[in-house]
Order: sequence, then structure tokens, then C-alpha cells
Amino acid sequence: MDMLISILKLCAGIGLFLFAMYLIEESLKNLSGRNFKRFLQYITKNRFGAVAGGAIVTAVLQSSSMVSLMVLAFVGAGVFSMKNAIAIILGANLGTTIDSWLVATLGFSVNIEVVAYPAVFVGGLMLIVFGKHKYTKYLSFFLIGFGLLFIGLSFMKTSMEAQVHTFDFSRYANMPLIVFLFIGFVITLLVQSSSVTMALTLTALHAGVVTFPLAAAIVLGSETGTTIKILLSAIGGNSSKKRVVLGNLLFNIFITVVAFLFLKPTLFLITDIFKISNPLIGLVTFSSIVNLVGIIIIIPFLEPFSKFLEKFFKDSDAETTAFINHATTKEPETALDLFRRETTYFISNAMLLNLTQLGIDTAFLIENSAFNTINNKRKFYNKMVEEQYDFLCQQQGEMQAFYLELRLKLEDENNNKLNQLIAAARNALYSIKSMNDIKINITNLKNSSKDIKFNFFLHQKNEMLDLYNLMNSVLISPKIQTPQTFKTLYSKIEETYNLSLFDFYKQAATTQIEDLDITIAINFNRALFTSNKDILIAIKGLVLDETSDNDFNESINY
Repeated sequence: MDMLISILKLCAGIGLFLFAMYLIEESLKNLSGRNFKRFLQYITKNRFGAVAGGAIVTAVLQSSSMVSLMVLAFVGAGVFSMKNAIAIILGANLGTTIDSWLVATLGFSVNIEVVAYPAVFVGGLMLIVFGKHKYTKYLSFFLIGFGLLFIGLSFMKTSMEAQVHTFDFSRYANMPLIVFLFIGFVITLLVQSSSVTMALTLTALHAGVVTFPLAAAIVLGSETGTTIKILLSAIGGNSSKKRVVLGNLLFNIFITVVAFLFLKPTLFLITDIFKISNPLIGLVTFSSIVNLVGIIIIIPFLEPFSKFLEKFFKDSDAETTAFINHATTKEPETALDLFRRETTYFISNAMLLNLTQLGIDTAFLIENSAFNTINNKRKFYNKMVEEQYDFLCQQQGEMQAFYLELRLKLEDENNNKLNQLIAAARNALYSIKSMNDIKINITNLKNSSKDIKFNFFLHQKNEMLDLYNLMNSVLISPKIQTPQTFKTLYSKIEETYNLSLFDFYKQAATTQIEDLDITIAINFNRALFTSNKDILIAIKGLVLDETSDNDFNESINY
């Protein structure tokens, strides 16, 4: 029974430590995130600055994973070169050892509970009393996180000490070091934090569960295990992000292998040359040396290493565009035709997303879609709503970039059509943005226990389903459409907007309803009208010729 309690206490300590790391990361990211992003962009003009920047930012933000994910986002956007991105991540690996020094120096030699308990108290009190203010909220997160970090460590420490008295660990001491290397990898793989692995190892070393060499092997295994989080984040990313992640993985495997081969000489250096007798300090020194030496080894070879990585992954790996990524502006008329198809594909998916936002079954759109093969290949249907929105935003950006290049190659008539198409894509983007802006309103209305709100939402869903059925018919048969078709649809959108608002006001006059509920319904109705109007304008720009398009615009004063 005592053994079970000790194991449960160890698990609780790990959970608290992880939660504390999350709170500290969230607090520092929100309090200083933009400044650190700007700092990273400023300092990464050369590889040495990139390494230093990665180390400094990670030391402050206390999360190499967060810095690595931030870097991947910059790489995907083309802000950082691959060479500098890798240098930043190398610096982040070194910066994360600051956590270890903090834990080793304070967590085991100082009665940290004297500070940890008041920190949790003050943080919790501030969160409840002043939590509505952003700065105070995240300062509270930091204080709570700081306190829980050492409370979790205390749990792990007492649990390990109890298990030493009830379980004989000596029988495992003679196992090969590579077993402990693998243990470090698995622990980090499971908890997704090398800091937790280090804290656990320091605790085990302090309690006498493992010896210094075994602890060093465990920490070494965590070097590769910590790459898994950013490895997963690159799935579905563009080729640049994948190359950076591959580079980080190869480097960590390389440094793990080299450090493992020279493990005994390195430990001899620490204990006999540096004369470090405290095994806890020795372990964090070992971790810092491994990362520092790794940086020194790789820095001179960053340029050829980056060129080597460029051989992997095609540049089109994560392009969201389906047609223009195969086009060339050297054949402008063909490129224009492909741009037309791309616009149709974009509008089709924008309609799917809008319906999904309202919880409407999109089977009728998917069944009649000419893009099922493409969407299945890109796993568009399997993406979360937020992911679909980001996908379409990226696609529109790629279309905009291609448009700027193609417009210089076309004659006047074709250029006018190209302008129509890019305007159609923009309007489709405005449409999904309007829907995205009212996600909270949608959730409020569809989950409301008040009949007036729920029925209002249900009515709008049905109206939107009818409208999208009609618009989809237009999209399927574009050649037979006239300006009158769009005038009729536009009138239907206006009529739905006005009648829905009139009926809601009529019911609100005889029903007890909060002022806020009325505001939510008005915002929802207006955003829905704007979204429907924009998606119709998008289809109109795609389908009609320039003369008919202008005729429609004049008729509605658009």
C-alpha cells in the first residue's frame, strides 16, 4: 500500500510540474510574447546572434518547445532563413538548461516551500480578485506556476525517498547505460518536456535511486525525445518547416550518439577536472556541456547542413492551392484558366466552412463537388474548423501572390477577368471572416435554453441551407446564369435579414429577455447577412462576364 501511495504521489508531482510549466509558459508568452518575437527577428541577422537569441528567449520563456514552435511559424512565413532557424533552435536547447540549474540549486538545497506556498496563495488571490485584467491575470499564472513547480518537485522528491526504503533499486544498477538512454527518451516522449525528465532524474539522483552515470544517460536520452513535439507540429506544414524539424532531429540524434560515446570522459571531466562533487550540479553541468559542445560543433557547418536539408521535401508539400501551383506565368492564358479553377475551388470550400460553422450538414455540397479528390488528398474534410479557416487564409495568400505575378503578363481583357477573379476570392474570404467573427454568438444561440434565441438560430440555419442550395446550383451550372439570377438571390438575402430581425423584435416585445441576448441576436443576424452577401458577390464575380458583372453592381449600388 505504501508503494502505491508513493507511486501516486510521484504521478501527482509530475502532473503538478507539467501544469506549472504550462502556467509559466502561458504567462510569459502573453506578457512578453510580442516583444520576444521582435527581439528574435532583430537578433537573428547572423548565426551567432541566432544561437544567442534562442538561448536568451528560452531562458526567459522557460520553454524550448514554445520557442521552436515560434521559429517554425516564422520559417513557414518566410521571415527566417532555414540556417538561422536551426541556429535559434540550437540556442533554445542550451537555454532550456537554465530550468535545470534553477531546480538543482533551489529545489534541493533551499526550503523552497517557504516561497512556493505564498506564491500560490498570492497568485490565486490575485486571479480571483483582479483576474479580469490581462496583466494581472498572467502575473497570477506566473506566481501560481512558480509555486506549483516546486510543490510538484517536492512531491516527486518525497516519493522517490520513500521508494528507496521500500524497493531495492541496486539490482538495476548494472544494466547497460543504453537502457537508461532509452528510458530518458521514452519519459520525454510521454511527458513532452525535457524539463520534467530532468526534474525526475535530479529527484532520483538526489534520493539515491540512480547513480551519476545512469542519470547522465537518462538526460542524454531526453535530448532526442524532446524533438518529438516540434516533429508533430511540422506535419502538414510547408517544406521549409519540415526541413528545419528534420535538421533539429538529425542534430539531436548526432549529439546524443557522440555524447553517449564520450560519456565516461565527459563525466571524468566534470568530477575530476572541474572538481564538482555535488551530483545534482554535476548533472546539470553535463547537460549544459552537451548542448554547448553540440553548438560549437555544428555552427561552422550550418551553411552546408542547410544546403543538405534543402534536398528533402518538395516545395509544394504544403501548398494549399490546387491548380496554380502547377501553373507558370510564361503561359499566361493557361495560367488564367487555372486561376479561374482555383477561385472556384476556393469559393466552394468557403461555402463548406460557412455551413460547418453553423452546424449544417454539408453532404449536399460535397456530393456535387468537383473537388472531392483534391480535398481528400489535402484532408480538408478532416480538419477542425479553425484549421479549415487557416487553410483558406493561406490559400488566398498564395492566390494573391500569383495574381500579382500573372497580372503583368496578361492583355487588358484577360487582365479585367483576372481582377474579377481575385475580387471574387477576396469576397469569399470576407464571407468566412464574418462567420468566424461570430463563433461565440453561434455557440451562445445554439446552446441557449431560451426558446426565442434557439428558434431564431434554427430559423437562420434553415434559411441559410435553402440559400446555399440555390447558390450551389449556380456554381455547378455557371454558363446559364444571368444578372437576374443574382439579383433574385440578393433580394432573398436582404429579405431574410429584414424579416428575421422584425420577427425577433416582435417576439422580444412579448418575452422576457436580457439586453445582452438582444445584442447577440442582432450581431449574429448582421454578420450572417454580410457573410451571405459576400459569398454571393464572390460567386457572381466568378460566373458573370465583365459587362453583366457591372450591370449587377449598378443595380444594387455595390
